[in-house]
Amino acid sequence: MTTAVKPTTARALFTVEAAAEYLSFGRSTVYELMAAGDLPYVKVGRSRRIRLAELDAFVAQLQPQTN
Repeated sequence: MTTAVKPTTARALFTVEAAAEYLSFGRSTVYELMAAGDLPYVKVGRSRRIRLAELDAFVAQLQPQTN
């Protein structure tokens, strides 16, 4: 028997690692996107966090390749 409580709401802020997993990118790619200004983030102390809305907006603006 476990006493762990599962969260009932979606995650609001993602670590770089969690954002990379969410986007199916590598961690270094997420850092590069943040450095280029393509993926906005917030700083909490020394940590960087990415809002779910920013991740979804980034995905929405991606254009499919038509090669």
